[in-house]
Order: sequence, then structure tokens, then C-alpha cells
Amino acid sequence: MKKNTIDDIQADTQSEKDVWEEENNCAMTKAMKVIGGKWKLLLLNAIRKECPMRFGELRKKMKDITHATLTLQLRELERDGIIERKVYAETPPRVEYKLTTIGKKLVPTIQALCDWGDEYHALQGPKSC
Repeated sequence: MKKNTIDDIQADTQSEKDVWEEENNCAMTKAMKVIGGKWKLLLLNAIRKECPMRFGELRKKMKDITHATLTLQLRELERDGIIERKVYAETPPRVEYKLTTIGKKLVPTIQALCDWGDEYHALQGPKSC
């Protein structure tokens, strides 16, 4: 006779949770793997406003992000096909980022989030971001 241990119950609960997420949130999970995180939507918003955007300009706009994190986030967005990186053979080196075709499909979603944020901010009263 099998005894139900805490570990068995937790494993069953985790398994049920994984199945639920796959069945009910698959598309959202996939999207969040690409654009989730603290910086990616902010970076995409900056790039959509000024396209193409140079690395140094992004660095100035994102004052709280470290150089390493900015580089990592941009590389992940490039790897996932959301942005395109173009390197110019100049001295000093110049690198520009722009949205790809699939990245441009995010623009209405990003704009909707910006509009929602403005509306929410207006309802909450005058507070700074």
C-alpha cells in the first residue's frame, strides 16, 4: 500500500498546475517568455518611438539599467526575432536596433499598455511615475 507523503502531494499539485498552465495559458506563457521581465517592454517602447535606436541612446533613456543587463535584454530580443541589430564598421563602432516585422506586430499592444497606464494614472490622481 502506497503512503501519500507531503512530497507526493506537492508533486501531484505541481503536475496539475503545469497541465493547467499549458492548456489554459499556453499562448500567454509563450509571449511572456519573449517579452516578459523588467526591461523588455520598456526597451521595445523606446525603440518603437525612435526607430532605429542606437545603443548609447537606449542607455541614456534607461538610466537604471546596467550596461550588462541592457546588452543581455537586447540580445534576447534579437535572438527571439523581435528586434534587428545592425553594426556599422566605423570608428567608434555604431550599433542600431530596430523592430523586425514580427516585432512591429507588438506596437498596438505596447500602445494599448501605454494608453491603459495613462488612464490608470489619471484615475489614481497626480502621482509621479
